[in-house]
Amino acid sequence: MRFFLELSYRGTHYFGWQIQPKQRSVQQTLEECLSKVLRSEISLTGCGRTDTGVHAKGYLAHFDYADELPPRFILRMNKTLPNDISVSRVANVAADAHTRFDATHRAYEYHITFRKSPFEIDTAWQYPFVKTLDFERLQSAAALLLEYDEFFPFCKTNSQAHTMRCNLYRSEWEINKAEGRMVFHIAANRFLRGMVRLIVGMCMNVASGKIELNEVKKALDEQSRLPRALSVPPQGLFLVDIRYPYDWSEGVL
Repeated sequence: MRFFLELSYRGTHYFGWQIQPKQRSVQQTLEECLSKVLRSEISLTGCGRTDTGVHAKGYLAHFDYADELPPRFILRMNKTLPNDISVSRVANVAADAHTRFDATHRAYEYHITFRKSPFEIDTAWQYPFVKTLDFERLQSAAALLLEYDEFFPFCKTNSQAHTMRCNLYRSEWEINKAEGRMVFHIAANRFLRGMVRLIVGMCMNVASGKIELNEVKKALDEQSRLPRALSVPPQGLFLVDIRYPYDWSEGVL
């Protein structure tokens, strides 16, 4: 039988989702826990990759298991897992359901705080130069992306992606000056390697006057590199929502 597993993790102490040689990953940690709880060798397939230090809420992965899940499965999983990974739901799904290939909507948030906070060192980019930012230009840079469906300027070099095409559903900033923070919201059917962090960096460069919006437009029109690219730190990035053309939660156990 195939099962969807919904989980959250704080990626600070992991080298991303995917199993890495000689490095600790979220996938490896979960597979070891599953294999222990189910007393069987279990392999997981995730809905996507996250880089070192990136976090996830509502992440989905699937695995196959030949029997019914044991009683108190989620409780046993959470008891075995480290404190920075938690499982929230498990569902029995169709045998051909796939958390990666079936996903039609992926959403990310990038968190920035303007104030130094010892409690957000690993979960937000602490950016004290708020006075250098033009928030109207910041929003304009985000909105410009919605006019395009190819994003070569925002893909890391040496990417093996077969296409640069992505359908963007959302790209906007939520700004709270009173609390000294802002959040970038972006959603699409798929993302390129390093895409969100490069987009946030572009928005910040435009807002601080380091590049002009017409330079970004030119790079998108020509599908060429930006004259000044910035990949922001990973700790502010969260994968927050994955959607499918079917309701996988109908099989929640």
